[in-house]
Order: sequence, then C-alpha cells, then structure tokens
Amino acid sequence: MSDTTPGSATAPVVLDVWCELQCPDCHSALNDIRALRARYGDRLDIRLRHFPLDKHKHAFAAAQAAEEAFEQGRGWPYVEAVLARTGRLAEQGERVLVETAGELGLDTDEFETALIDGRHILIVDADQAEGKAIGVTGTPTYVIGEERLDGGKSQDGLRARIEEIVDGLLADR
Repeated sequence: MSDTTPGSATAPVVLDVWCELQCPDCHSALNDIRALRARYGDRLDIRLRHFPLDKHKHAFAAAQAAEEAFEQGRGWPYVEAVLARTGRLAEQGERVLVETAGELGLDTDEFETALIDGRHILIVDADQAEGKAIGVTGTPTYVIGEERLDGGKSQDGLRARIEEIVDGLLADR
C-alpha cells in the first residue's frame, strides 16, 4: 500500500481553488485549471472550495448544487458548465442549476431536493468560514502550500506562479 498522506512522496500537491459559481472571473480561470490538470495529472489535487459572495444572489445555491454534483460523481464537469452560464444564472436563478444537472445526466430530482433540504449547507458554510479565516476576500483565490494567490483582480501570471510553487513542492519530495 502506498503512502498518500499529505507531505509524503506519493501524495499529490493540493491546490485549493476558492471559487464562486456566479463569478465571471472564476469562469475565466477555468483555462488555467484545465492547463494545470493537463500538466500535473494525479500529482496535483485541485480542490474546489466555496466562497459565495453576497453580491451574487444565486451563488450560495450554486455552491450547494455543486456539492450535489460531486456527490453524484460529476462535480468538475458541473462546475465548468455552471460557470459557463454565469449570466443565465444571474437572470434565471436556481432553474439554471437544475437544468444544467439534467444536461449532464445527473439526477435532477435529487438536485431539487438538495436545494430544498439544504443537505450541503454545512459544507458551503465551512468553506466560507475557512476562507474568511485565511484572508480570502474575493474569487478566484488559490491556496497552495503556504501561499495565497488572489486571482480576483487579475489572472495574469497566476498559472506560472502556481506552476512554480507546484514544481518546487514536487521537487522537495
């Protein structure tokens, strides 16, 4: 059995992406996330962390819906699909979340139920509280190693900086 505890030689480097699914800047960041996935594969664990902003009315529901998508095994495809619809989400609300789930072949009845019963609220609340505790103020924000990188103002140079950190962390193993 291989050792995959954090810090071990075989454990992936963890990149937390503090994201909000109604945020156009998070949509713009998807190309960087895809490129990082392609470059590092299993050596980089990209984790979605929720940071819904008050200025976006449907962001909290979208975060809960994303958790339901992860539970149904299609989390990242769902996140990408919702981020591609930030304008529609702003205009049409939670209906877009359920429609997107249906387009991906997910159980829309479970999505509707999850949005009503709030089964994923604690995860979203915990992410948001942790984000505030470490100084996240906007999205996207990346945390890798001990470094926090704010992508909300500009994505310029962030992927290169993340790659530099990942390469260093992988070399140290």
